[in-house]
Amino acid sequence: MTSQALFTWPSQAAVGSPVAKSKIYAHAKPTSVLRALFVQQVESITWAYKLSPETINLPAKPAVPEIEVFEVALKLPDVSHSVLRCIDKAMPRPILFNLRFDGKTQPIAAYKRPSDAAHHQGGQPASQWVLGDYHAAPWQPDGEARPALPLALDLQGLYEQILRQHLTIPARAGESLRDQLDRLAALAAKQAAVAKLEARLSAEKQFNRKVEINAQLRTIRTELEALT
Repeated sequence: MTSQALFTWPSQAAVGSPVAKSKIYAHAKPTSVLRALFVQQVESITWAYKLSPETINLPAKPAVPEIEVFEVALKLPDVSHSVLRCIDKAMPRPILFNLRFDGKTQPIAAYKRPSDAAHHQGGQPASQWVLGDYHAAPWQPDGEARPALPLALDLQGLYEQILRQHLTIPARAGESLRDQLDRLAALAAKQAAVAKLEARLSAEKQFNRKVEINAQLRTIRTELEALT
């Protein structure tokens, strides 16, 4: 893990507003199954902080007009990503989630950006935002000392730096966030392929088939090494 991804949020950026689930339902139109997940898993949602030009004195960018920090108190030590995706869908701004459970906090976020078509229009509705996969840093006990926000020239730079703290592999020199995320996705796909082949190998009885599967495994493991 590159870092802990939890920060001492600036007090002047505090919002502290409860977010009613009904508000999210009205904007994101979840299915009844998804609503049931909200009820089972989520205790409460708080819009905790707003990182914006007014609150932290960093200029906005079209892709990142401001950054919201949402605290989600959980009833269970885990939450379905479809629940987070529903909240993200309801808010046309990048969101950083802090999950709270049993005296611990876990930061989790997905890279959220305007679609390439909508990028130049400004003030995009939520439907024009593209949301990637969720990446979580480890759970951390509440009350631990946390660093100040990373230094950045604008809100987009800040957002990208914070997101990188959630990722399991560090960026290569000069690698953009989108390229780093693509590499992570490729890595996950190769790891899944290795697990599948290993399962086939342990079940396979024929020697010549075993040799074949081993050769495939060697190839994929070499590709994995190149990605990391």
